[in-house]
Amino acid sequence: MVDKVILETPEDTMAFGRTLGAALRAGDLVLLDGPLGAGKTTLTRGIADGLGVGGRVSSPTFVLARVHAAGAAGVPLIHVDAYRLGGDLSQLDDLDLDTDLESSAVVVEWGEGSAERLSEDHLVVRLTRHDDDTRAVVLEPHGSWTTRVDELQAA
Repeated sequence: MVDKVILETPEDTMAFGRTLGAALRAGDLVLLDGPLGAGKTTLTRGIADGLGVGGRVSSPTFVLARVHAAGAAGVPLIHVDAYRLGGDLSQLDDLDLDTDLESSAVVVEWGEGSAERLSEDHLVVRLTRHDDDTRAVVLEPHGSWTTRVDELQAA
């Protein structure tokens, strides 16, 4: 597990996301965990920017998933919000993420407890929000991420 990273501003959250996005490649699965307002969508915007993905990145709460075409890094981003699924794994299966995962980076908000079954190699990003609006991030690497997570600290 990586030490806690403190993000004092939304810009810091974006910058951390850019670092993560720059390290992503096709086949990567990232699960974002944290309460409402913790910064999951802001972090995803940074990830998209780090991947060079263009266009607006917003929470896919009502559509469940948004696909963002490959940008400068050549890797498409699939942004999923599993909040409304309430543990209904059949709806997650309907999204066909296991197929998309081969050629895309997949970021799932509220996905812990369901989406990690898509790949043993995944990164859980835990976000918490403090009273003074700072955020704390803790990374929990699984599978190949146990060695790759160092890329994020070095950046």
